[in-house]
Amino acid sequence: MLRIAMVLGATGLVGKAVTEELLNRDSWEEVRVLVRTPLAIEHPKLKQIVVDWENLRNYTESFEGVHSIFCCLGTTIKRAGSQEKFERVDLHYPLDAAAIAREQDVKQFLVVSSIGANAKSRNFYSRTKGRAEEGLTAIGFQGMHIFRPSLLLGQREEFRLGERIGAGLMKALDFVMVGKAAKYRAIPGTTVARAMVNIASADTRGLHIYTNEVIHVIGKH
Repeated sequence: MLRIAMVLGATGLVGKAVTEELLNRDSWEEVRVLVRTPLAIEHPKLKQIVVDWENLRNYTESFEGVHSIFCCLGTTIKRAGSQEKFERVDLHYPLDAAAIAREQDVKQFLVVSSIGANAKSRNFYSRTKGRAEEGLTAIGFQGMHIFRPSLLLGQREEFRLGERIGAGLMKALDFVMVGKAAKYRAIPGTTVARAMVNIASADTRGLHIYTNEVIHVIGKH
């Protein structure tokens, strides 16, 4: 059965890879992306919808007929400018979209979270991700899929010095990341994207959380 997918955060590292993966899969007849600025790609299955994230309710009709939503929204505190603005992108925008999606009978919601996500964490980043997970789970989708990758590898549009240095170290140490350390192995954004699309294609019901080690496996092919 052909289905419609929607990608939130399609200009980011994982979101862009998810979009490309979906466009290359025959089982998805249309791929809608909600963006602030259009992607520099064209495809007969791609439908780009320019939105104002602060007024997402104005675009409710865009969610009609969607089967699965891939939420890849995310930023950094430095880029956002403050913790409050960071929360807007990583917490409130996903919850706003999910609420509309549930009203429009979207079946699946798949979200990129982070290793260490915990609503009770003392770390602001991990706490925000954990709060997002809890809020999304409470909405009650037929299938709720949470992906918790470690450090993401890949070429981002914006330069992140800390991530660039960390990625280099993680690549160099990858061969020793075994046993308990395996959960911290850096992972390519394309691997996360394939894992998300593979899971969405299986159309599994219920709540599922995928650790970094599991994402490495299900996103390999």
